[in-house]
Amino acid sequence: MSAQYSFSEIEKKWQKHWENTQLYAVSIDANKPKYYVLDMFPYPSGSGLHVGHPLGYIASDIVARYKRLNGFNVLHPMGYDAFGLPAEQYAIQTGQHPAVTTEQNVQRFREQLNIMGFSYDWDRQVKTCDANYYQFTQQIFSLFFEHWYNKQSQKAEPIAQLIAHFNLHGSANLHAHGGKIHDFTAQDWLEMSALQQHEILNQFRLAFVDETTVNWCEAMGTVLANEEVVNGVSERGGYPVVRKKMRQWSLRITAYADRLLDGLNSLQWSDAIKEIQRNWIGKSQGAEIDFVVRGTLKTLKVFTTRPDTIFGATFMVVAPELENLREFCSDGQWSAVQEYANKAKNRSEIDRMADTTKTGVFTGMEAINPFTGEPIPVWVSDYVLANYGTGIIMAVPAHDERDFAFAKTFNLNIIPVIKPANNDLELPLQEAFVAKDGICFNSGFLDGLTVKDAITAAIAKVEKAGWGQAKVNYRLREAGFGRQRYWGEPFPIVYSEDGIPQLVKELPVELPQVESYKPTGNGESPLSAVTNWVNTPQGKRETDTMPGWAGSSWYFLRYTDPNNTQKLASPEALNYWQQVDLYVGGSEHATGHLLYSRFWTKFLFDLGIISWDEPFKRLVNQGMIMGEDGQKMSKRWGNVVNPDDVCAQYGADTLRMYEMFLGPLTDSKPWNTHGIEGVSRFFGKFWRLFYEGEQWAVNQEAPTPEELKILHKTIKKITEDIESMSFNTSVSAF
Repeated sequence: MSAQYSFSEIEKKWQKHWENTQLYAVSIDANKPKYYVLDMFPYPSGSGLHVGHPLGYIASDIVARYKRLNGFNVLHPMGYDAFGLPAEQYAIQTGQHPAVTTEQNVQRFREQLNIMGFSYDWDRQVKTCDANYYQFTQQIFSLFFEHWYNKQSQKAEPIAQLIAHFNLHGSANLHAHGGKIHDFTAQDWLEMSALQQHEILNQFRLAFVDETTVNWCEAMGTVLANEEVVNGVSERGGYPVVRKKMRQWSLRITAYADRLLDGLNSLQWSDAIKEIQRNWIGKSQGAEIDFVVRGTLKTLKVFTTRPDTIFGATFMVVAPELENLREFCSDGQWSAVQEYANKAKNRSEIDRMADTTKTGVFTGMEAINPFTGEPIPVWVSDYVLANYGTGIIMAVPAHDERDFAFAKTFNLNIIPVIKPANNDLELPLQEAFVAKDGICFNSGFLDGLTVKDAITAAIAKVEKAGWGQAKVNYRLREAGFGRQRYWGEPFPIVYSEDGIPQLVKELPVELPQVESYKPTGNGESPLSAVTNWVNTPQGKRETDTMPGWAGSSWYFLRYTDPNNTQKLASPEALNYWQQVDLYVGGSEHATGHLLYSRFWTKFLFDLGIISWDEPFKRLVNQGMIMGEDGQKMSKRWGNVVNPDDVCAQYGADTLRMYEMFLGPLTDSKPWNTHGIEGVSRFFGKFWRLFYEGEQWAVNQEAPTPEELKILHKTIKKITEDIESMSFNTSVSAF
């Protein structure tokens, strides 16, 4: 040993020892309490890791080591979210198979992670692109396909039970979550063709295929999820995205909306993430109300959470993509409406909602406000979305900011009907009065009532008069589950001659070789060109592939038993390791991975495969380490710092401690090369505490009371900080 801190020699020695002794390999041990700590697994990109990536990994590794030393049996694995567009884009450019580049990238990540000394159980590594992994992703999809959601029992049940109900009762007393169907008797059902029965069952399956409006990216040749579109362009690559109708597989996540909301209350997650999910699900209570189109028998059905303001509804607005838009337009205005609608419906929803400039076209029609009996004009505008509520709103400009801006733009009436409890409104209004409490006025029988009481009274009036009914609505939409790309999980689906989807029982359905990875441009994936793979004795295969989030929605379960070839994991392993105790990763996944994982977990809980219905008990979202220039680390900005270089110059322990020292784990902070030198000097001083000159200076003498006091104070401080994941205060205190 030397009085000089030789980090390279020390780290290599002990990392080799850990590997040779499999120090961090774990197995089921009923004599120990378990602790499952997990990082969100990375996508293995070709550029490798920069110093921002390990921030969360370091934090979770500290907790993992701490728990081991406290007697816990710690599961701390790592794997790779290996399907995805970047590998496919690279394959298009080079002709190299995505599996080859992905494996090269995995090896590069593994090398970097090992250099940094993480205590992972590498025997449990998973890659979502391995067939022995994705056969179970396909199996879970098959289970979704074979189940429906019973609103009475509040759980998923086998589709065979729904078929049995139709055989005996037809559609009577049906408590199924799903689409709208016409009533039919048991006899009607038995006389239907197989295709007709499929079309009905498709309305209730938890995995279903249907014509739906999607985010289509021509440049990438695929459909994108809502969370993959930012400001009208693809999140990855920045390519234009338009809205179009396509045949698309989807998962019926809306069936679980209430359970996804209720489950948030039991989780140790930040309030910010919980609120993001609540807003994304968007549960709202109100009423559906019919407005009769003047001079016709047609009605415009609106959903509103504020029926107390209906006396102030001075116009109506219809979404431009509404399918029956023509019915609510006069002949003279149809051309102008059609031109506007064609332009507006291709804008992304986010763009439309964020735009403060209001545009629109008068439809030439009027509707009758059922409460006032007065005709009000009907407009079309892109600030109304077809997929929320009914796609039609009653506009109350005095009490809604967007309606107010629209009314001002087109000089429409503004009638205030709510005022503060103890004050009058200053008229004319200079802005909408949007407070959700107050007193009704200018509102007939609602005058003098509070907003809360007026909502109740207005709904009662609507239902008594037959104008509508109380209604609960959700912003959450079904999860689009198909991509027109090559590098993803194939669907275990073949289509009969009648076009009926049927499950493939022999799994995995493996990806075939293709001559070109390029999108076809006609809405089909490159798989459609592999005719000897597409055409089977049972029918034609589905040629779409699953989205990138399919494999990541359940991977935390696979770590418990990663080499099982018969099941996604054994009951014994699942029951021992159970849910993740600590999950560390980025907040950008709030409405994607984190929501989908919760959905899949609740579904598997319904089927009895697992005994808990939330995947991640505690979630910590680490911040971001920025470049020294204050920008996000990126090759584009030339500010990337490679952790390999830092470890070579200062050592892995110095890198790990410095990243914890930078500031609170959940905050974003800039990298500072000068700062890491201070941590390096600290390690040198700490090492020399154990030497007098060049002589080892540790002995077996009993500590003094003062030394014991310092020791226990330190233990207390470090314990509290690790439990609260306040690592920066531990470092700065000593």
